[in-house]
Amino acid sequence: MPPAPWPFGPRWSRHVGRALAHGFWATEVSGTEHIPATGPVLYAANHANVIDGPLLVGASPRPVHVLVKSEMFVGPVGLVLRAAGQIPVDRDSSRLALQQGLAVLRRGGAVGVFPEGARGRGDVASSRAGVAWLALTGHAPVVPVALIGTRRTGEGINHLPGLRRPLVVQFGAPLTFDRGPGTSGRAALEQANEAIRVALAALVLAATARSGLVPPADDPSVLGAGSE
Repeated sequence: MPPAPWPFGPRWSRHVGRALAHGFWATEVSGTEHIPATGPVLYAANHANVIDGPLLVGASPRPVHVLVKSEMFVGPVGLVLRAAGQIPVDRDSSRLALQQGLAVLRRGGAVGVFPEGARGRGDVASSRAGVAWLALTGHAPVVPVALIGTRRTGEGINHLPGLRRPLVVQFGAPLTFDRGPGTSGRAALEQANEAIRVALAALVLAATARSGLVPPADDPSVLGAGSE
């Protein structure tokens, strides 16, 4: 197994994330009581904008290593991401990233994943199974996270929201998974993945209704504007 990323990176980068979340933007954070204070934990968050990673880091009460697309790890941004202890993920072959995430969980850390795999509407219409694999293999609870307001209709996936834009980060109740007797590995993975998708989609709907923030009606990844 490859070594886990530098554990001290998220300890300083969370302060940068908090400055952005509460200084530059006006972010309301709720549901942090659902997050275990210690031990391994997975965050499964919806994904609509490039700021979702920094926002999750800033809103989390625990230091977190987030899986970020490998294309971001270039130039000055790449240096910052590596120093922050974030994990590069190749969407064509995510094995190395998942192994690094598993190493973080096994030392009792927190890992953030965007199950949709690409920035779009953030409605969790589909989900990749990486977070389910980590939950089953790393014996870690999954906390759904709704990120609301980071992108509006017509804005690109790399658009930076303006000063003091209202944003919402809502953590949901944790989900736990075990492979039951007589259940194949594939079946357990599929069941866990769908349960995570359904719980996250429901949390996004609830957080949207509660906040009154209008979700984006368009999907730039479908329109060819790029994805993460």
